[in-house]
Amino acid sequence: MIRVNGQQSDVRPGETVAALLRSFELPPDARGVAVAVDGEVVPRAVWESCVLADEAEVEVLTAMQGG
Repeated sequence: MIRVNGQQSDVRPGETVAALLRSFELPPDARGVAVAVDGEVVPRAVWESCVLADEAEVEVLTAMQGG
């Protein structure tokens, strides 16, 4: 099971960070998006090759404007 932002997800082990983002309808070139896997920031340059392991804890952060 892979957890995304603290919730169980349908993402399966072996999928990439880029595939996870596509499942949330976030394009890989979306501005203001950051991803951390097991507490480590994953650089955008490796999203296509970063494979998620079983039990991974993923945080997807998006920047928002406002005040």
